[in-house]
Amino acid sequence: MAPHARLVEVFSSIQGESELVGYRQIFLRFFGCNLHCDYCDSPEAHRAAEGPAWCRVEHTPGSSDCDRLSNPLSPADVCDAVARLNTVPHHSVSLTGGEPLIHALFLEALLPELRGLGLPVYLETNGTLPESLERVLEWVDFIGMDVKLPSVAGTDAASLLPRHQAFLTVARRRRVFVKIVVGAETPASEVDEAARMVAAVDRAIPLTLQPVTPFGGVARAPAPAKLLELQALALRFLETVRVIPQTHKMLNVR
Repeated sequence: MAPHARLVEVFSSIQGESELVGYRQIFLRFFGCNLHCDYCDSPEAHRAAEGPAWCRVEHTPGSSDCDRLSNPLSPADVCDAVARLNTVPHHSVSLTGGEPLIHALFLEALLPELRGLGLPVYLETNGTLPESLERVLEWVDFIGMDVKLPSVAGTDAASLLPRHQAFLTVARRRRVFVKIVVGAETPASEVDEAARMVAAVDRAIPLTLQPVTPFGGVARAPAPAKLLELQALALRFLETVRVIPQTHKMLNVR
């Protein structure tokens, strides 16, 4: 019997973050996460203990006219939803969440079928599950990996750098880029440590510093001068460091 997984939604939109910003993608938002970051803007992806009873599936690309499918979904259910949305050309399928890699068994069944639709696969991940990444890496084309800082992500992010480095060592076998969310309270020392960690794997890996989008009154965005300071610091260790906000929030799209 094929594995099943709980998803929150399947929809077509614009990638709003990091290296693939602006590309049209089909998003698969998975339920569940092994972290609970303070700034998380997708709390529905891990709110209920057992996950949502229904998955919202967009019917017409970009219209938000959603049907509901009963969870958990099979790989065939997900592929059918993606194929219906792909009537508009898309750059890739984005696996997001939550944390998609907690569903590694499901992804092992799903991703070869998605490849049959001719769409590259983009994994958005918190970069803490290298063993799960190894299981699905052969079907992944792009990896957008977060490095979590305690100043914005909270106590869950304490002492994650060794896991991030182990993950990045696996991920660099594909096209990988790193994103760090920074806030008004982020000390330079956290960005220094994170940039050094990435550089220890490969200083050519691109880094995006993303000013936190205030959500629920928890976090404050850094001032422009601080962003420039943190970028200059990271550029001491890495070849490419960009500052990119969450552009989909600016455009008011999902």
